Amino acid sequence: MADYDYDLFVIGAGSGGTRAARVSAAYGARVAVAEEYRVGGTCVIRGCVPKKLLIYGAHFAEDLRDARKFGWAVPDDCAFDWATLRDNVLSEVDRLNKAYTTTIESSGAEIIHERATIAGPHEVKLASGRIVTAERILIATGATPHVPSCPGHKHGITSNEAFHLDSLPKRILIAGAGYIANEFAGLFHQFGSHVTLINRTDVILRGYDEQVRDRLLQISTMKGIEFRFHAEFRGIEKQADGSLMVEMTGHDPIEVDCVMFATGRVPNTGGLGLENAGVEWDEKGAITVDADNRSSCDSIFAVGDVTNRVQLTPVAIREGQAFADTFYGNKPTQVDYDCIPAAVFSHPPIAGVGLTEGAAREKFGSVKVYQSDFRPMKNVLAGRNERALYKMICEANTDRILGLHMIGPDVPEILQSAAVAVKAGLTKAAFDATVALHPSMAEELVLLK
Repeated sequence: MADYDYDLFVIGAGSGGTRAARVSAAYGARVAVAEEYRVGGTCVIRGCVPKKLLIYGAHFAEDLRDARKFGWAVPDDCAFDWATLRDNVLSEVDRLNKAYTTTIESSGAEIIHERATIAGPHEVKLASGRIVTAERILIATGATPHVPSCPGHKHGITSNEAFHLDSLPKRILIAGAGYIANEFAGLFHQFGSHVTLINRTDVILRGYDEQVRDRLLQISTMKGIEFRFHAEFRGIEKQADGSLMVEMTGHDPIEVDCVMFATGRVPNTGGLGLENAGVEWDEKGAITVDADNRSSCDSIFAVGDVTNRVQLTPVAIREGQAFADTFYGNKPTQVDYDCIPAAVFSHPPIAGVGLTEGAAREKFGSVKVYQSDFRPMKNVLAGRNERALYKMICEANTDRILGLHMIGPDVPEILQSAAVAVKAGLTKAAFDATVALHPSMAEELVLLK
């Protein structure tokens, strides 16, 4: 038996790395975790958690206006202070950073606050120059925002910097059409910024149900968000007054105060030293792994966004748990990637699980589609015309539910329970046999026609 400094060395203390480290340590392994920035990773420090807190804050823009119809004397000059929300959110991030640190340390794992790179199949080199050895190395370095290479790209920001803005821009251009772009478009719009979203194609939220994403486009446009499609950057020029002049293909130039890139995320493998251990990666820089998270080097593994399988925090956590269970808990486990629910915290939000209508027709040919297109009760009294849409896609012969896709208030909260039914392979009859919970938006799921 080789004499190593550690049984397991984890590079990256995000969601996947933290779960793998603390569970492995709880099983009795000697574990070290290297983190060059802050414990918690993208989700906790600069992703879904602070973003969701900003989304809660943004909701008050419409809620306060709606409140007047419900009898509340909300003043017309109800002001919003960005700095207050920003600082409160960052304080919560600080708390979570400490909580994650405590969680790892209380499990018995050691945290090393340095950058770590691969020096060999069993060797890790720290930024201080120290070399440590481990029987197994787990890479959980996540992903980072992609920045297009165009003249003046240095003048733009990414979602990382959006949480730290000194002030809100009066005019912001967001590049991209995925979930990050649409979420921040809704956020900045509700905070009072004029938002222009540009995309290389004319499709937003590729991979989501076509009807649902078209509904979001329609609602977003009605709210005042501007979309420019078939547009690619030609350049960004900073002007004397600090504003940015953006030139793009297919459209006139536009003057804005901020440009935000939301054009996808790329795996954090640059300069990691993968070649020193023969670890293979694909054309996007993602580490290629098997079902047990093992790379092309037998002693090196990877979980989370750095593998570019499914870039979702709960998936990274499951992969970290499966790794620990398999190699230190004597419970061989592999992650099931089928029927993973997903949400876009746009305004209004989207949620879906299983096959979209298009994907279901392509796979099964004949399908049945049930839906409800309705105006939520709160919107009716508030005088808001915004409509919700729920869709259920079923296999034609068996009525087994293949997918559920929704847009409307609180749909991520509603879908989580419904996703269990889809994962379990239930049929529409099971929903039909369930008594509606009235009055609620969720009851539409058992009343679909």
